[in-house]
Amino acid sequence: MTDVTLHDKVLLDALPALTAAFGIGEVLEHRFLAEGSMNRNWRIDTGQRSYAIRQITDVPVAKVRRNLGVLPHLAADGLPVPVALTTTDGATVVEIDGHSYCLLPWVDGTHIQGTGLTLAQARDLGALLARLHQSLERHAPSEVPEQDRIVKVTGADVARERADRLLGLIPDEGGDAFDRAAAEALVERKAVLAAHTDQQPSVRMAAGRHGWTHGDFQYRNLLRSGDEVTAILDWDRLAVRPYAEEVARTAQVQFGVNGRFDLDRVAAFVAGYRSYIPLVEGELADGVERLWWKRMTDFWQLEFHYDRGDTSCDDLFLADEELLRWWTGHRAEVQTAFRAA
Repeated sequence: MTDVTLHDKVLLDALPALTAAFGIGEVLEHRFLAEGSMNRNWRIDTGQRSYAIRQITDVPVAKVRRNLGVLPHLAADGLPVPVALTTTDGATVVEIDGHSYCLLPWVDGTHIQGTGLTLAQARDLGALLARLHQSLERHAPSEVPEQDRIVKVTGADVARERADRLLGLIPDEGGDAFDRAAAEALVERKAVLAAHTDQQPSVRMAAGRHGWTHGDFQYRNLLRSGDEVTAILDWDRLAVRPYAEEVARTAQVQFGVNGRFDLDRVAAFVAGYRSYIPLVEGELADGVERLWWKRMTDFWQLEFHYDRGDTSCDDLFLADEELLRWWTGHRAEVQTAFRAA
């Protein structure tokens, strides 16, 4: 039985209880969505409406309930946020046969990366992220705990030890093209870490403002129709972070394409953000350098591949490694783009 067939059987077994709990009527069609999230997702159609069902597998249910509870407030502020349906008892998550599910309205749209956005759209995207941060500040799930302001930093020695461990898992002979690329990248990463050890950020409070952030605000979680973002998806990573960290990360994932940053679009995006939240230069400079160091010391895609046998993120590793090499050689240019007014 294939994974898709197995996932569909799990959903079909749960559908009668799900449709009854949410009162959506008979499901006429369903389709498993293989791409995207760590959780499992389906599109279902009732003839009158379409919905997205998510089976929660990668996030504590209590955290999902907390996050979904924020979404109606964000939508009321005019943000394009699909609001989870509730049961007759007011619950956003239901548990059936040991599995937990939530249901959201289906939103049509496309995912557009990087250079697929015009400069004006890149600026609007920055403005949307700032508006989201402002709305989250008004409707935060809780106060910002002081300990959440401390930014963790992985040391160069720890990163090299992790690289060595992963190198030990790669077969010396008989490996495939990915094994060879991973081994080459790990050896190169160790050398770059050794050359930049003195540039490790300090373990302290990051510069600038902190607050509740989306955590994965980027094209894979944004649906667009024409010039507009029609939906901000995937709220699993809602947490307290420096605002500059999310600005830098979004710019990297959205505009780090073909092995380099599209610096013009980075500048437009940052200008759009600053039109609502005027982060000062030191905040973003700190956030960008911390993100660069985090990418230097992080091997999560290889840990998925060699520790879990999960190859779904292999392409991400290869693309991120190419971008990291370019970024390391062009840090001053990247910082200039983030200083956009």
